[in-house]
Parts: sequence; structure tokens; C-alpha cells
Amino acid sequence: MMKQERLLQIIKGPHVTEKSSMVAQKNQLIFKVDRTANKEEIRQAIEQLLEVKVTAVNTVLVKGKKKRFGTHMGRRQDYKKAYVCLDKSVDMEALLAEQA
Repeated sequence: MMKQERLLQIIKGPHVTEKSSMVAQKNQLIFKVDRTANKEEIRQAIEQLLEVKVTAVNTVLVKGKKKRFGTHMGRRQDYKKAYVCLDKSVDMEALLAEQA
């Protein structure tokens, strides 16, 4: 059982894109997560915060893009994305409506 503080540090928020709405039809959700979090920590955090059964977690490290800030070149921060597969018994419409 993880501490509530760590749970809230792991899950940064939902990653809302066109692709995330398409994979929601396949009982998957996409979250931005802490870069130091592993798959088991992500699974426990989602199960405790959303009270759903997680069947699989896939993670992706996204590299920050190079951007111009005035006359200087910089880059955005790298972040980690987690694709969370939920159990088939979960009602996605009710879950998404509850989160909104």
C-alpha cells in the first residue's frame, strides 16, 4: 500500500489528445506520470485513485521538442506517458464522465 502523497506525485494528469480519445474505446487511458515511476507504481496508483482494475501498463518516454524562446534556442521538458489498460468490466463512459 502506497502513501497518498506518493500516489498524487506519480499521476500528473490525463494526457488529452485525439489519440487518447481513440484508445479510450479500447478500454485504455493515457496519463502523464512522474519520470521516476515504474509500471507497478503506476498500476497501484491508478487502481487506488480511480478504484478500477488495471490489466496492463505500457510506458513511453517522450523527448521534449526544441523551441525558440526569443533569440535563444531551448527545449521543452521530457516527460513519461503511461498507457493504462483497464479490465473489460469497467464502464468507460461512466468513468470518463466522472473524471470530467
